[in-house]
Amino acid sequence: MSDPIVQLQNVRKTYTLGASEIHALNGVSISIERGDFVTIMGASGSGKSTLLNMVGCLDTPTSGKVKINGTDITKLDDDKLTTIRRDNIGFIFQQFNLIPTLTAIENVEIPMIFSRVPQNLRKERAMRTLEQAKLEAEYAYHRPNELSGGQQQRVAIARALANEPPILLADEPTGNLDSKTGKSIMELLVRLNEEGTTLIVVTHDQKLTEYSNKTIVLMDGEVSNDIY
Repeated sequence: MSDPIVQLQNVRKTYTLGASEIHALNGVSISIERGDFVTIMGASGSGKSTLLNMVGCLDTPTSGKVKINGTDITKLDDDKLTTIRRDNIGFIFQQFNLIPTLTAIENVEIPMIFSRVPQNLRKERAMRTLEQAKLEAEYAYHRPNELSGGQQQRVAIARALANEPPILLADEPTGNLDSKTGKSIMELLVRLNEEGTTLIVVTHDQKLTEYSNKTIVLMDGEVSNDIY
């Protein structure tokens, strides 16, 4: 049996704020298998964002271990963390975070530029991932302000897929969408998961747990229930 694609072992993260210490994560241990669709829930301040930063290689723990696709990231320097993040993780954000002066296809090309994908391949792969994200071809050369919220999120998903990462992290992916559009985005994420992508969705919306095969609930920096 292969190792989990994401594994946290007794992870603690403590921030110092003046004379106070804030324990954002307090001994969190979780395992996520390849092909899982996991939702992570919790109130504000529960540790969701800190956990997302750990899995996304944006931060390292005060103590404990974090393994991403078999690599222990705990002691890696920033350059090596960047490489692990680039090669393994795609990010989908609530605010879309598209560059307003670029077209949809140009936004999707950005991660490939950092990965030094040749220019002649970038356009082809960007169009393919936009098609995968179900954005109609006629919108590929539109700028974000010419797209609906749902279309912008599809561009953001395509951008996250650009380097073909095995893991997608989604932070409140339906938070800025109406219920109908949000449902279509979740159905798209389910399809990507069925095609083999490991999906981790951070949310406060309990309805999204209906799409996942596991849910982790955080409370005060700890896992408050079993994974199911």
